[in-house]
Amino acid sequence: MRHIHLMSIVAAAAICVAGTQARAQEKYIQEPTPAGFKTLTSQVEGPIYADANGRTLYQWPRKELRNGGTGDMKGAASICDNVKTTENLGLMSPYPAGLALPDAATRKSCEEMWPPAIAAAGSQPVGKWSIIKRKDGRDQWAYDGFVLYTSVMDSKPGQVIGGTKLGRRSSDPPGVAGGDAPAYRIPIGPSPDIPGQFMVEQTLVGRQLAMLDGMAVYTWDRDAANKSNCTDDCLKTWQPVLAPQVGATGRDDWSVIERSPGVKQWAFRKKPLYTYVHERGPGYQHGVDVPGWNIVFTQIRPAPPPEFTTQDSPGGVVLADSKGKTLYIYNCGDDAADQLLCDYPDSPQEYRFAVCGGGSSERCLKTFPYVVAANGGKGANEAWSVVSIDPVTGHSAKPGQANALQVWAYRSRPVFTFVRDDRPGSIRAQNWGEFYGQRNGYKAFFLREEFQGR
Repeated sequence: MRHIHLMSIVAAAAICVAGTQARAQEKYIQEPTPAGFKTLTSQVEGPIYADANGRTLYQWPRKELRNGGTGDMKGAASICDNVKTTENLGLMSPYPAGLALPDAATRKSCEEMWPPAIAAAGSQPVGKWSIIKRKDGRDQWAYDGFVLYTSVMDSKPGQVIGGTKLGRRSSDPPGVAGGDAPAYRIPIGPSPDIPGQFMVEQTLVGRQLAMLDGMAVYTWDRDAANKSNCTDDCLKTWQPVLAPQVGATGRDDWSVIERSPGVKQWAFRKKPLYTYVHERGPGYQHGVDVPGWNIVFTQIRPAPPPEFTTQDSPGGVVLADSKGKTLYIYNCGDDAADQLLCDYPDSPQEYRFAVCGGGSSERCLKTFPYVVAANGGKGANEAWSVVSIDPVTGHSAKPGQANALQVWAYRSRPVFTFVRDDRPGSIRAQNWGEFYGQRNGYKAFFLREEFQGR
């Protein structure tokens, strides 16, 4: 069954999809950086830029929402300041502007949550890095025209807790997450070192290699190192990804093999690459259902906890708990000018209580129960951790709190199941909430999503 095959991918602590050593890291293009900045490899987001203290750097590109936009304009000064926001801006219908935010009394300013990357005196621009003066007169670093920040949510070097949950393609401009999603902050990093025919997509499994048009790329178990064994009938179903006859050269993870005189094919980590001729279009992965054929990743995300399972659902393959109940990720960005996140335990829980329990935390706890960690939370890693939750408030529990729940969290956000999912693979809460769950609501944890709305 295909969910068994998918689990062999996501549990790849000792396996690499492309057939190389475990936990292979994505290669990237070296580019000049200002003094003190560095490149780190995040297990979640791949190569990222960080400051001298290892804090991930983020952009906040402007995004147009239903009733206006927010975020930083390219080449312009930051709009993220130290003025605390207390009212919503009315960017998302049906809510009018001027409503008091639920955390107005305790809310931090945008600058407190997203400290600007301040340029030291005498700093000079280099490459894509420039300096833009803030409205308060301080100089702020910018990358590719967008000013940069760090996140107070990142406590360790290389963490990307503050950024968007489902990321971006290497070919996308900044800030192109879903149409009704908030204007998320996006971790920045160097471009992947891949030929121009390809791009990298961020998925919940890892950083997936794809063609520029979004078509999935595959490798075959029966191929030898840098040698294709796909001939005759195989070629009726699988199309080799051809390299240019002139100018294509191997480097690091990439090699060029010769299928026949003058016909060259790309290979990644010594495995020849193909597309599946029966694929419907971008985003589909039907080729992985054929035994021996594998989706290609430049880097795999850390494996889910061993107690989890994978299940076939009407929308694709989902991650599930030990009983087969689908796991859901909660999304939330408030309707304020600074678009602070409200999807983690120490943010306001009123938004979540509204969509999962009609304002009642008790009802919410029954409708979308937390996934309690078994066996002391074995399998914790950079992506998955165990957090202590106060079940009444939804906030982080106090040390030693008697009724605290030890629950699984993805990128420090708890994951949930849904009470009305009555069998393995049910996804009745998919898109539950405002604007199909993108603004304030729940999304199924898809390892392979068949209907992506492209």
